[in-house]
Amino acid sequence: MKKSLLALSVLGAFAGAAQAQSSVTIYGLIDTGVSYNSKVVKTDGTNGGKFALNSGVINGSRLGFKGVEDLGGGLNAIFQLETGFSNDTGANDSSTGELFRRKSVVGLSGNFGTVLAGRQTDFLDDIGALTSVADFGGIVSNAGSGAARLQGTRSNNSVRYNTANLGGFTGSVIYGFGEKAGKVSNGQAYGIGGKYENAGLALAAAYYQGKGDGADTASTAAGYASETAVKTFTLAASYQVTDAARVYANWSRVKNPETSVRVNELKTDAFDLGGNYVLSNNIKLIGSVQHARLKETGNTGKLTQVNLGADYLLSKRTDIYTVVSYLKAKDTVNPGIGKGNLGVDSGNQTAVNVGIRHRF
Repeated sequence: MKKSLLALSVLGAFAGAAQAQSSVTIYGLIDTGVSYNSKVVKTDGTNGGKFALNSGVINGSRLGFKGVEDLGGGLNAIFQLETGFSNDTGANDSSTGELFRRKSVVGLSGNFGTVLAGRQTDFLDDIGALTSVADFGGIVSNAGSGAARLQGTRSNNSVRYNTANLGGFTGSVIYGFGEKAGKVSNGQAYGIGGKYENAGLALAAAYYQGKGDGADTASTAAGYASETAVKTFTLAASYQVTDAARVYANWSRVKNPETSVRVNELKTDAFDLGGNYVLSNNIKLIGSVQHARLKETGNTGKLTQVNLGADYLLSKRTDIYTVVSYLKAKDTVNPGIGKGNLGVDSGNQTAVNVGIRHRF
C-alpha cells in the first residue's frame, strides 16, 4: 500500500512538472463598428450613401490559441492557431473555407531565434505596426497598405526564420513552397526584412516576391504559371517624440507585371505619414495621410486619403473609437474606404466609423 502511494506521488510530481513546463493561451479580439460611406456604387451603376454594421473595421475579429513547451536547454516548442470571424453575422471570415485562415504554425524557438512552419505572414506585416495600420487598420487598406502586404497577407506552405534581438536589430526570412510537380518556381514565394529599434526610434525595411499559379501554394497572387505576380518593397520609420507623441512615415512600392491578372495596376508607389498623441490616460488622438501613385495600363492615377480620429480607453482591454476619412481619386477608380465600399469612379468618398473593440 505504501509502495503504491509512493508511486502515485512520484507520478503526480512528474505530471505537475510537465504541466508547469507547458502553457496554452486562448485569446481573441472583437471589433465592431457602425459605418457610413458616401457615394458607394449601387447595383445599377449609380451611387449613394451606405450605413452598415461591420466587423473588423480597424482590426479583424479573431479567436486564437498559442502554446509553448519548455524542452530544456533554452529550447521551446511553440504553436499558434488563429481564425477570423465576422461577429456581425457570426460567420467565418474566410471566403475559401480555411479554418485557421489568419495563422497556423508550429516551430521551435531558442537563443538562435525562431523557426515557424505553416500558413503565416512575412516581415512586412511586422513593419505594419510602425505605420498608420497600427492606428487605422482596415480603414486605410485600400489606399496602398493592403497591396503592400502591411495589413498582414499570408503565405501558405511557408517556413519563416526570425532572428533573436541582436542589440536592437531583428531580422526575418521566409520561403513558401509552390508545391507544383515539375516546376519549382510555380506558386513559390520568398521575402526578407529587418528592423532596428533604439531610444524610441525604429527603422525597418522588407521585400516580398510571389510567383503566379498560386492556388493551394505559397503565393496567393494570381498570374501565369511561374511568372512573377507581385513584388513589394517597403521602407518605414517611427519615432517616439515624447511619452505622449509618436510620428511615423513609410514608402512602399508594389509591382504587378503585365502578365499578372491585375493588368490594370502595374506599379504603385504608396506614401504614408501620420502620428498619434495621448491626450490623457484614456484618450488618444490619431491622424494620417496616404498618397498613392498608380501606373496602370495606358494611364497614371492618384489616390489621396486623409484620416482623423480619437480612441477612448474604457479599460486596458476595451476601447471605443471614432474615425473620419476622406479618399479622393484622380484618373483612376476610387477603391472605397473599408471593405465593400467601392466609391464613385474617379471621384471622392467620405466615411465615418464609430466602433468598439474588446480583447481577451
